[in-house]
Amino acid sequence: MLKSKTSDFNSEGSKTKLFSFSDYPKFLRSPQLLILIHNLADGLRKIYNQKIQKSVAMLKLAHWFKEVEESGFKAFSVLMKTIMNHYSDILNYFDQRSTNASAESFNAKIKNFRLQLRGVRDKSFFLFRLSKLFA
Repeated sequence: MLKSKTSDFNSEGSKTKLFSFSDYPKFLRSPQLLILIHNLADGLRKIYNQKIQKSVAMLKLAHWFKEVEESGFKAFSVLMKTIMNHYSDILNYFDQRSTNASAESFNAKIKNFRLQLRGVRDKSFFLFRLSKLFA
């Protein structure tokens, strides 16, 4: 529903299956509301996909915040407040255009590995196994 306009096709080149109109919750069956939701999501996506400077990104985010406030849509208001609370950290992305996603992914792998072992008793052996499996 909130996919970018350019992602209508999957990797095989065939059209992705769209949900029927009755699959959406009742309050989302209004075409105007769906368009508004899509435009808000796509607007934020476009800000991050552009290679712009931090100051320009700050201005574009401020315009996006205004659109969110005018929409009155609660889910985007929560997202807007989260972005505002971490504004400087989020805007640092535009300095080098890099994230810590790989570190977060590795942390998730470690957590999953630890869960599979049902806890860790011997910390040094756990670190040894981690280094052998993931190094």
